[in-house]
Amino acid sequence: VQLQASGGGSVQPGESLRLSCAASGSFFSIDEMGWYRQAPGNQRDLVASATNTGTTNYAESLKGRFTISRDNTKNTVYLQMNNLKPEDTAVYYCNAKVESGPYRLIFSYWGQGTQVTVSS
Repeated sequence: VQLQASGGGSVQPGESLRLSCAASGSFFSIDEMGWYRQAPGNQRDLVASATNTGTTNYAESLKGRFTISRDNTKNTVYLQMNNLKPEDTAVYYCNAKVESGPYRLIFSYWGQGTQVTVSS
């Protein structure tokens, strides 16, 4: 399974960005797709996740500014980030929990990361 993330960049405070992550490969289903972020010197933390049944989960501090969505027909997850702040600066990683193999075990995969920089 490969995850291809895109959409990062440099913006000013208050602006918006939309990240995309598309999964490809051989699998039965993608149970959950999500975004994590890691700032220099920090651990990788959950930003938001969405299951294939529509359940979403957000980091509490990001509710209201970030919105996650999925297009299951395209195996793609999106992260709409509004009113960005300097503290949102980090590398954003896509994650997918995928059912695959003869026993339909769940495996976790990571994308390559995309840099988001918020600075005036």
